[in-house]
Amino acid sequence: MGAGPGVGTGTGTGIGNGIGNGAGGAAAGALGAAVAALYTATLPPALPGGDAGELITAAYELGVAHPPGYPLFTLLAKVATELPGGSPAFRVNLLCGLVGAAAASLLFCTVFRLSGSYAGGILAAGVFSFSRLTWQWSITAEVFSLNNLFVGLLMALTAHFEEASTAKERSKISKWGAFCCGLSLCNQHTIVLYVACIVPWVLSQLFRKRELSLGHLLKLGLCFLAGLLPYLYLPASSYLNRARWTWGDQTTFQGFLTHFLREEYGTFNLAKSETGSSMGEMLLFQLAQMKSELSLPVLVLALVACVSTALPLKKQQKSPVIWLFTGMLCLYSLFFAWRANLDVTKPLFLGVVERFWLQSSAVVAVLAGLGLATLASLGRDTVLLPCLEWLPALALVASQLWANYSTCDQSNNYVVDKFARNVLSSMPRGAVILLRGDLPGNALRYLHYCEGMRPDITLVDQEMMTYGWYLPKLAKHLPGVHFPGNRWNPVEGALPDGTLAFNLHRFLQVNKHKEVFVCIGLHEGDSTWKRSHSLWPWGTCEKLVPSGAVFDPGEWIRLTRNLYNWTEDYGSFSPSSWEAVANEEMWQARMKTAFFIFDLAERASVTAEMKAQLYTFAYTSYKEIVSSHPHHPVNWHKNFAIACERMLRLGRGDVDPELLLSQTVKHFLLYTQKAEDDPQRQDILQAVQHLREELQGLRRRKAELRRGAG
Repeated sequence: MGAGPGVGTGTGTGIGNGIGNGAGGAAAGALGAAVAALYTATLPPALPGGDAGELITAAYELGVAHPPGYPLFTLLAKVATELPGGSPAFRVNLLCGLVGAAAASLLFCTVFRLSGSYAGGILAAGVFSFSRLTWQWSITAEVFSLNNLFVGLLMALTAHFEEASTAKERSKISKWGAFCCGLSLCNQHTIVLYVACIVPWVLSQLFRKRELSLGHLLKLGLCFLAGLLPYLYLPASSYLNRARWTWGDQTTFQGFLTHFLREEYGTFNLAKSETGSSMGEMLLFQLAQMKSELSLPVLVLALVACVSTALPLKKQQKSPVIWLFTGMLCLYSLFFAWRANLDVTKPLFLGVVERFWLQSSAVVAVLAGLGLATLASLGRDTVLLPCLEWLPALALVASQLWANYSTCDQSNNYVVDKFARNVLSSMPRGAVILLRGDLPGNALRYLHYCEGMRPDITLVDQEMMTYGWYLPKLAKHLPGVHFPGNRWNPVEGALPDGTLAFNLHRFLQVNKHKEVFVCIGLHEGDSTWKRSHSLWPWGTCEKLVPSGAVFDPGEWIRLTRNLYNWTEDYGSFSPSSWEAVANEEMWQARMKTAFFIFDLAERASVTAEMKAQLYTFAYTSYKEIVSSHPHHPVNWHKNFAIACERMLRLGRGDVDPELLLSQTVKHFLLYTQKAEDDPQRQDILQAVQHLREELQGLRRRKAELRRGAG
């Protein structure tokens, strides 16, 4: 196989140059440095949302992250947390940014090696690295930038293998490739679909050239297994059991397999017990996302690269590699659309799913770079060649920067960090918090364990307590909290496997010496707590209070009125972001006590006088909150309107009926204008019509009384 010039060599140095060698290597390094500079300038200085808190905590504690464990990321992040400068979260964010920049260099190298085109390489690296999604997930402490690095590395090695001119060189590259294939699986398992395409392709190429002996095949297998060695970290960490936060028990082979195969989530599924969008709907969303993220011209250029392999061009690119990359893209997209069991019509779930489309977008970007080089090669004998390549490449990269810089600039983003700090600061000394969900669980754990905030508080994970490994491994790190068994289960007693289970009622009975809070919400499967406790609002959380306690609405309003110092504007974040979730929780927390008091007035069996007092407290609180925040959640309008209507029916003389009626009408109308999808909207509008008539009648009677008095 020759090493002659490829398409686009009029602007390149030729295919023979190796990755990291010559002008191509210098250009790749310069490009990576530029991407690293922009990523670093836009890094979040504090904790991001999602899994970042859990991943950083697992690394900081040298524990095991959620399935499949991510041992390579954990070890790299541990090194980052030991470095000076900034918080542990910032250091791991920086690590991910630098890894993402290295991924950009590898995409450039792939295109440059196959085409010799600088412009094509810059297009591929630039449009991918500066797309909103790539940028967003390359500067946060997540596993996606490392996965992007391996995608770029495997494609670059594949291109290098294709260009190798000697059997010795191909043998060396194939061994490195086998090692990197194994190592890539120590991070995100979705890359196995690319490995499943590349491995048989390389083996077939070696076989066709009569270079695949049994000994070489054995060496390739050993190199692949060597790449998997970081997985030894999982049983080692689990055996030592020193981490205050870890996931699973990998001290047995079955426990290791359970974690490695993600059985607790559902192997080959994104989430546990979720019903997702159809395969066709998922593919349409992916295509729309690619068009939005990479732009239509980039998709067209990628198609040009694919079509070019069937055309009789004089200077043909490496068709086998292009078809391989196209096959990788198709296999990944189809398989992921089949197994991604989340409803992408919901913004938050779309935000979870779209991160996994980065892997396919990287291939599309490389194909687009090759497509640009193909078009440029058609006019390689004209003086316009540099313009044909560089103008579209630079324009498309510049448009990505222009469109996404402000959106992806997270240098002042403290939202999730402030959420967690507010929640922890609001707790009384020595409290126990029963955590539920990724936002409070991951964020509070990070601040508590990694930054040492509120060491007096104990964090217990509700979901994890349902797993048999959680308490045997972590109960010793939860001092002062008593567990009347080894596992939380609504039906207490001995389970079929001999495990002693306890329910929430029993847990509360043996921890009467502690103030217990839930954040956010309680596990629906266990309602036994209702036998002896009630839930009272405490900001975004609730406090489990013994049933005999007397509720003083005025005192509770005073205690919860200023729990948090929250200054973020409502609706100021993308609906699919964790910042939006945190902001929503904090805003709704302002109304929770008023809602609780109103609900108590509706349901409690109390005297008429007490009911009137509760309605009055709720109305007064609602009014204060709504008037203090002109731009607020839409449901506040409905809640306040209903509270006004209830006060009107009470007929108390200390509140003007006309004011109550006008407030009821006003806020019901504002609600129906903003909540057009409410199934009760028409009923509300009919009620508003009756209330308007009642308001007009009241005003007529008042006018008649004034005329009679005059």
